[in-house]
Amino acid sequence: MRPPPQAGEVQPTRSGMLRMWRVGLLSGLVLVAAPAHAFIAYVSNEKSNTVSVIDTDSWTVTKTIKVGQRPRGIEFTRDGKFVMVAVGDDDTIQVIDAKTQAVVDTLPSGPDPELFTQDAAGKTLYVANENDNTVTVIDLEKRARLGDIQVGVEPEGMTISPDGKILINTSETTNMAHFIDTASRQIVANVLVDARPRFAEFKHDASELWVSSEIGGTVSIVDPQKHEVIGKVNFEIPGLRKEAIQPVGIGMTKDDKTAFVALGPANRVAVVDVATRKVTKYLLVGQRVWHMAFTPDEKYLLVTNGVSNDVSVIDVAAQKVIKTIQVGELPWGITIAP
Repeated sequence: MRPPPQAGEVQPTRSGMLRMWRVGLLSGLVLVAAPAHAFIAYVSNEKSNTVSVIDTDSWTVTKTIKVGQRPRGIEFTRDGKFVMVAVGDDDTIQVIDAKTQAVVDTLPSGPDPELFTQDAAGKTLYVANENDNTVTVIDLEKRARLGDIQVGVEPEGMTISPDGKILINTSETTNMAHFIDTASRQIVANVLVDARPRFAEFKHDASELWVSSEIGGTVSIVDPQKHEVIGKVNFEIPGLRKEAIQPVGIGMTKDDKTAFVALGPANRVAVVDVATRKVTKYLLVGQRVWHMAFTPDEKYLLVTNGVSNDVSVIDVAAQKVIKTIQVGELPWGITIAP
């Protein structure tokens, strides 16, 4: 039996005790819950010649790193220790130490490097050099140039198949996606797409290759085995001229169900159902949207807006823009720590 209450003591009711128990339980859960993990994003600013470092917990720029002239393509090394950034007007790839957030090294490339990709092991880097129509192959461990692959005019888009056997390069003026055997470093197929292809992205199951065409205003879907276009994603935004819709960056969710496509001066990101290849939604972002990157947990998608000098944060599940972060001048590329 509970002892009788003392003078002046308020005896809690059964419902009050239950509420206290619930509050105590919830408080305990809050105390033991794992703290949120802040991912770190790096944004290349093409005009200010800087890289902005963004903390995704506070959604603020925590540091601005001075780099070479006209930084564009940017990517973490596979081990997450370094950030590589193509500084086009300096004809090189600069390497930033992710711990000290300072430039510590350079990698050899051809003239005007733009986008690049690396193999799954993080040992080989492939760089598109816009001014000499080549893809440079770099040994990342030795920091040495292994050779060049001749491709079409104005190469830009770079990606590699999930099994690492096929490298894809898109050439803006030739209007082709070049399929390159990584073992022989020879082109095995050329696929004609719409005008000015800028970016290429494989589905995670490797069943399709998506190629954005900026002037063509479409995304071509290529069968990687047959080397032929099997479909297209088209875009139509009421009130906007067709020529204002210019697809560039593409981001595909890990389940291959949803693709996000940056539409350049249309100032929107299209949400595409991968199965039907239809746009389900347009998200209004900043001006002249370029490239994008998911946080590793895929909760957020960050996109760079070149003219408004900011980054838009998209809640992936809600398909909604939730934040805008001011960065440097003409933000172009973005990468997030793995």
